[in-house]
Amino acid sequence: MEGENAPLYCICRKPDINCFMIGCDNCNEWFHGHCINITEKIAKAIQEWYCMRCREENPLLEVKYRSKKNRDKEPDSDRGERQYSTPSTPDYRSERRRGSKVKRSVRMCGECEPCRRTEDCAQCDFCKDMKKFGGPNKIRQKCRFRQCEVRARKKKLTFTCTHSITPLMQAWASEDEDEVPFSPVMRKKAIKVKHVKRREKKFEKKKESRRHKQKQKHKDRSRHSERGDLRDSGGQRQCLGPNCVAGARPNSKYCSEDCGMKLAANRIYEILPQRIQQWQQSPCIAEEHGKKQLERIRREQQNARLRLTEMERRFHELEGIIAKAKQQAVQQDEEVNEGDSEDTDLQIFCVSCSHPINPKVALRHMERCYAKYESQTSFGSMYPTRIEGATRLFCDVYNPQSKTYCKRLQVLCPEHSRDPKVPVDEVCGCPLVKNVFEPTGEYCRVSKRKCNKHYNWEKLRRAEVDLERVRVWYKLDELFEQERNVRTAMTNRAGLLALMLHQTIQHDPLTTDLRSNKDR
Repeated sequence: MEGENAPLYCICRKPDINCFMIGCDNCNEWFHGHCINITEKIAKAIQEWYCMRCREENPLLEVKYRSKKNRDKEPDSDRGERQYSTPSTPDYRSERRRGSKVKRSVRMCGECEPCRRTEDCAQCDFCKDMKKFGGPNKIRQKCRFRQCEVRARKKKLTFTCTHSITPLMQAWASEDEDEVPFSPVMRKKAIKVKHVKRREKKFEKKKESRRHKQKQKHKDRSRHSERGDLRDSGGQRQCLGPNCVAGARPNSKYCSEDCGMKLAANRIYEILPQRIQQWQQSPCIAEEHGKKQLERIRREQQNARLRLTEMERRFHELEGIIAKAKQQAVQQDEEVNEGDSEDTDLQIFCVSCSHPINPKVALRHMERCYAKYESQTSFGSMYPTRIEGATRLFCDVYNPQSKTYCKRLQVLCPEHSRDPKVPVDEVCGCPLVKNVFEPTGEYCRVSKRKCNKHYNWEKLRRAEVDLERVRVWYKLDELFEQERNVRTAMTNRAGLLALMLHQTIQHDPLTTDLRSNKDR
C-alpha cells in the first residue's frame, strides 16, 4: 500500500529516490540527475536551479551559479524552509553537496577494459605529462586508456539528448501545447562552468605550444633530409684523386686507396714548404719558453746530483763512525750508575699503547711498541726498486700472498727485519755532543744493554740519511719526467702534422715578430 501511495518525481514520474536528485527553486519539484543530464559535480557549482517548465513559463528565471570564493559555502537561510517543508521528501540537496567529493577508488568499476588495464600507454597527453615519461607533471591525470568508462568524471558543456523523448516526458511537458520543451539555448546557459573553462584554456595553450615545437622539429628534420637527398641525388660521384675520372666507392670520396694517398701527398708538397718558410721567418714564443724550461730543469738536476753526492758521503761517514764506536771499551765505573735510584715513583704513558711506564725505560718501550703496531700494516709495490749506485734503500722483500715488494726503508722495516741480539761486552758508541749540535769527539762508553739514553741510535741515524737519499732520488725522477715532456713538446711543435694543421696568420708581412713589447 505504501508503494502505491508513494509520491512521484521527475519527468519520468517514478517514486525512485535512491539516486542523485536536484530540486527546482520555483516549483519545488524534484528531478533525477540522470534524467535531466545533471551530475553531482555540475550541481555543486549551481546556486539556484529552475526546471525547464518553469523557465519556459517565466523567461526571467535563469540558472544562477556560485562564484569561485563562495562555491563551498551553503546559504542555509534561503534554503532551510524549502528543503524541510515536506517531511516525507528526503534532503537530496545536502546529500548532493556532501557526495560531490568522490574518492578515486569509487570512480573505478573494476569491470570495464580500462579498469583492468595495468600499464600506461606512454603515448597520450596525460602520460607524456607524467614524470616517469619525462613530463613536467602539471596536468596530473591518469592515463586516458585507464580511465573508467562507467564512473569516470566527464566535463560536459552542453546537454545532449542522445535518446528519443519518451511518452512520459511528452505527457509531463505537454500541459501547455504552445510550449517548446527543453530549449537548447536555455540548456546551454545552465551548464557553463567557469573553472572548467579556465582549465580547458590552459590545456589548449599547452597543446598548442607542444604542437608548435613538434612542427619545428619536423621542419628541421625535413630540411636535413632534403640536404641529404640533394647530396645523394646526383648519382655516383667522381673520384677526387688527381687526374682520376673513375667513380668513387660507396661512402667514400675516392675510387681506391692509391688515389687518396696521391691527393694527400700532393697537398703536403704544396702546403708544407710554405709553412716551413713561415715557421722560420717568425720566432716561436713557445719554443723560447721551452728552452728556458730546459735550462731551469738542468740546473735543478745538477743541484740534486750534488745533494745526492753529499748524502752518499754522509752515508759512508756514518758507517765509519759506527765502526769506530764499536772499538771503544766499555766503562765499568760507578759514575755510570749514578742517578739510578732517583725519580723511581715518576711514570709516563706510552704514546702507542697508553700503558704507564718508567721514564728510564720509556724510550726502549716506545720503540718496541711502535714496531709491534707498525708491523701489522704493509706498504708494497708490484715492482722492485732498481736504482744504479744506490745501496740499502728499500726493504724489497717479496710477499707471495699480495704479490708485492715491501717499500719501507730497510733499516726501519719492523715486518721483515729484527734488531740483532746485543752481546754483553758491546759498547753503546753514540757520538756525544754539547749544545745539542756541537760534536765533542767522544763516544758513549756505557754498555749497550744498560744505556737508555741512546737506544737504537745507529738505526735512527741510518734511517735519517736513507730518507734524505730517497727524497733526492724522487726529485731527480720528477725532473727527468719534466725534461722528457718538454723535449717531446718541442719535437712535435715543428713536426709534419703540427705544421700542416696549425698556422699563425700574419696580417702585416713586414712585422715578423708577433710578440708584444713586454715579452720581447
